[in-house]
Amino acid sequence: MTTPKEHDDAQQTSGRRLVLFSLLFLVLSAAGLYTVFDRFAGRSVSFDTRLLEPTTLLAAAVLLLIYFVSDALRLYYTLRALGHRLPLPRMVRLVFINLFFSNVTPMATGGGFAQIWYLTRQGVPVGRATAATTIRTILAVVFIFSLTPVFLLTLPALKEHTVTGEIGAALAVLIALYLGFFAILLFRTRWLIVPLSRLLGALHRWHLIGDEKHRRWQFKARREMLRLSQSFGHYLQGPRPFVLLSLFFTGTFLLSLFSFPALLIHSLDYQVDYLMTLGLLVVTTFIMYFSPTPGASGISEGVFGSFFSGIVSGNHLILVTVSWRFLTIYLGMIVGMFVMHNELNKSRRHSR
Repeated sequence: MTTPKEHDDAQQTSGRRLVLFSLLFLVLSAAGLYTVFDRFAGRSVSFDTRLLEPTTLLAAAVLLLIYFVSDALRLYYTLRALGHRLPLPRMVRLVFINLFFSNVTPMATGGGFAQIWYLTRQGVPVGRATAATTIRTILAVVFIFSLTPVFLLTLPALKEHTVTGEIGAALAVLIALYLGFFAILLFRTRWLIVPLSRLLGALHRWHLIGDEKHRRWQFKARREMLRLSQSFGHYLQGPRPFVLLSLFFTGTFLLSLFSFPALLIHSLDYQVDYLMTLGLLVVTTFIMYFSPTPGASGISEGVFGSFFSGIVSGNHLILVTVSWRFLTIYLGMIVGMFVMHNELNKSRRHSR
């Protein structure tokens, strides 16, 4: 059992790590924006007050409300299908915690761990919390990964783009591997127990973990993997309305996420092909899934600028890119930072 001092020291270490990752996020984001400015925007940038017109702000506020609420509801109904119910305000707090952590940790893994930590503090068992966050992720992945090949093959804006050449072949392989892994994770979970057990055994042989921790981790790994598999079966067999609502709000969340560029471009009086902008952002989001940088920082800005440079003039490209990232990421991260700070303070007071 950890003492209050050890608990505080661990939180301070985690806090310093988060600060470093946050700084890295800012540096990489700035580098990505500079790349857009230098390569795609013709080294020109200007602010346009049309983005601040009341109708634009109102439309952005409504879209943001749909975006955040549907994000909360897709996990809420996934949990309901698994037999757990949390108050909706707590689910909304979880949305912002996830936005903060998933964007300051590489490969978006931190968001999942932060959500599991929060859910277990609300009384949800670890296995069910892991299953709920995994299922929620998989539902979004299935939507995005199913649509990406369609848009890669049909969008005129990508016809001559490098993403449809050799990179496109690599993306096709990644789609197959990613979906294959999740299929095994959910339907053949036992297949992963052996390699996971061997990995823990290797860590023990290399003296990276002790005897007691090795035995405990082996037991917990097998137990949670089996619980995850059982939980997915419970989800599919759960109350049909909750399963359907989790699918519906996943689709609503993604549609709202992919609609922000169209709103921004339309507000600047460009002729908007909504399906075109939606498809470009689906492919952008797909590429972001494989970015090793925190929150796909740098890469997301570069890919977005590359895709939309043929739709938006150079002096507006940086403005649209920053506005898109602010609405979908930066704003939620700022709120999430304060929400997480409040939750950690509660945890610290409770530990004392």
